[in-house]
Amino acid sequence: MIGFGLLAPLAAAQTADEVNVWPFSVTQIGPSGAAESWSGLGPFLFKYTLNPAAPVPSAALRHAGGEQPAQPGDEVSGFRPLYVQRHLPDGTLAEVTVLYPLYYWRDYGDYYKWSIFSLINRYNRKAGLGPDVNPEGRTLDIWPFYFSRQGPDAQSSYEGFFPIAGSIQGFLGYDRVQWVLFPLWGQSEKANATTTYTPWPIIRNITGAEHGFAVWPLFGHVERPGVFTRKYFLWPLTWNNTIQPSDDKPPGTPPKREVGFLPFYTAEHGPDIVSENYLWPFFGYTDRVAPYRYHETRYFWPFLVQGRGDNLYVNRTGPFYTHSIRKGVDKTWVMWPLWRRMTWTDEDLVQTKTQFFYFLYFDAEQRSASNPGIPPARKTFFWPFCSIWDNGAGRRQFQAPGLFDVFFPDNENIRESWTPLTVLIRHSETPDGAARTSLLWNAVTWQRAPGEGGSQFHLGPLLEVERKPEGRRIALGSGLIGLKRSPGGGWHLFCMEFSRRPDKKTSLAQ
Repeated sequence: MIGFGLLAPLAAAQTADEVNVWPFSVTQIGPSGAAESWSGLGPFLFKYTLNPAAPVPSAALRHAGGEQPAQPGDEVSGFRPLYVQRHLPDGTLAEVTVLYPLYYWRDYGDYYKWSIFSLINRYNRKAGLGPDVNPEGRTLDIWPFYFSRQGPDAQSSYEGFFPIAGSIQGFLGYDRVQWVLFPLWGQSEKANATTTYTPWPIIRNITGAEHGFAVWPLFGHVERPGVFTRKYFLWPLTWNNTIQPSDDKPPGTPPKREVGFLPFYTAEHGPDIVSENYLWPFFGYTDRVAPYRYHETRYFWPFLVQGRGDNLYVNRTGPFYTHSIRKGVDKTWVMWPLWRRMTWTDEDLVQTKTQFFYFLYFDAEQRSASNPGIPPARKTFFWPFCSIWDNGAGRRQFQAPGLFDVFFPDNENIRESWTPLTVLIRHSETPDGAARTSLLWNAVTWQRAPGEGGSQFHLGPLLEVERKPEGRRIALGSGLIGLKRSPGGGWHLFCMEFSRRPDKKTSLAQ
């Protein structure tokens, strides 16, 4: 199945009856009499249940680490943009955001995580559970001053107060980083090599699997026997590196040499590649024979570049025109940065992204690679005027204006907390032919049921016009007074007929 996740309001039923007492309350009532969605005070207060018949927004699956992703039957509610929460069908609280991205809380099964603007982060085990055997442990970070982790043993635990003293594991690609009165003393460990700084980053002493010494930026030397030797002088102006061949190369394969004397000359010479630059980085060439064949010539880089090879292609006359194919990604620029198109295949999906000046026009399309006859899914943004979503299976949505989504196309929290505040017009359709249009945060709504199911029009609580197979109804004041007609009959006056109220026993308002 292809298709982009649609905006959260599409998850609500499109064929439900409506009780519109705008701006205080607008309720969608399902066949069972229960309120399936509710909003109040315009876009601010809301509550709805993800419809099992609707696709789950793809961005809701964006997190790893065991988080409970959004699923049909989940209940989402809140007071935008201050507070938004999501509950699982069994009532478990799965996610909370407060003025997103200022604060969020998420459920990870036995664990939970909360974050304040991604600067203060807490990952902890829920109370009342058994022994903690998770190697990730419990963490608390207060950037950039405090870092801690309580793992199942001392080897996986750490604590640090920056810049006083401390130790961190798995930081910026290093196995371990330690410091005392930083930058006076620091130490990093990676791939069984230890680098000691006294102070950082000037004096460096490397021991372990590698050995060397450096007075940065004057000179430096580090060697990993049988793997590489690296030297530099007046970094980054001069360097001389020797890279030994990997174990899968035939015996006797010569090493690769990398030299540079900026800005005049740099070179890389190896058994599979020759690359040289003159007046770096403006003029140069690259010849590669393995693991793929490729030749590239550069004239006043990055403006004039030509490259040809195995599944590689570059033809650049920047900023006027660029066409490149790298690792299966076909990319074209015209009058950079005005227009760009990118096409690539991800598993069974052929994806195409077209942009005009990055965000003024943004179009993303997904097609089935194995069955190109299937209608494509597409999301299109004309910033700041509108956004259009189509999942390729009959579910569509239009909304205007569209201020946020083009900048956060896959961020469901932004679309839930902020987007509805600025959307004045929204129109949505479902595969069965149902459709709903709302203006000014449900002040004016019109919806059509599938087939001959009829239609409803609401001008807030002032006017309601309803057409259904069982009759027609025109009401003022949400049923204070009005007219109705049965099939084949005449019009009848009614008073105080406030029908289709939600069943209090099954309503979302419980």
